[in-house]
Amino acid sequence: MTTRVVFIVEETIAGTEAAQIPKQRGESLLETAVRYAEERHWDVFPGTWLEAVDGSQRCSCGDAACPAPGSHPARPDWATQATGSATVARRMWQKQPTASILLPTGRTFDAISVPETAGFLALARMERMELTLGPVTLTPDRRMEFFVLPGAGVKVPDLVRKLGWSVSSLDLTVLGEGAYVAAPPTRFGSRGAVQWACRPTPANRWLPDAEELISPLAYACGRDR
Repeated sequence: MTTRVVFIVEETIAGTEAAQIPKQRGESLLETAVRYAEERHWDVFPGTWLEAVDGSQRCSCGDAACPAPGSHPARPDWATQATGSATVARRMWQKQPTASILLPTGRTFDAISVPETAGFLALARMERMELTLGPVTLTPDRRMEFFVLPGAGVKVPDLVRKLGWSVSSLDLTVLGEGAYVAAPPTRFGSRGAVQWACRPTPANRWLPDAEELISPLAYACGRDR
């Protein structure tokens, strides 16, 4: 039996009035989306949402077999919809308060996605190495996404090869320009909500470069095969 351990740090997101900002738990999707734009300067855009249909939760896209119910873009031009304005974000979520919170990658950050088991192994190694992490999400489909500086997609393949691994042999992908991540507390249908494995804090406002994290991530993915 495998025991899942989630390292959740309860600091609030840093802002000019950080002491007065409530913790994310219990906040509306609207207020959380506004905080991401206002306090972290992340672009945000509303995705699909969950609707009750015949006693079950269905994705607003209408596909009964949707692979990511309530947690994917609602329109094809989502990239142009994304905004870093807290005012615009508030207006968008006022139109659909239950819409998921999606963050485009390739702008203020990229994300390195690995399996959950490899992610926790990598986190333990990073702690021993005293590396400074950026925010890390834990998704209901058992993935962990490590936020790093933009440009990781260009660097990672060569970095992995230099460590002696074949890129195709590792379950490690980079989400960069044209991709997105779902941000807490977005829900994946009945599977649960996205969580922070490492929350945004004052300490990780400046993101690490992919080169700083790739060694423990590649090692963990190699062990996880």
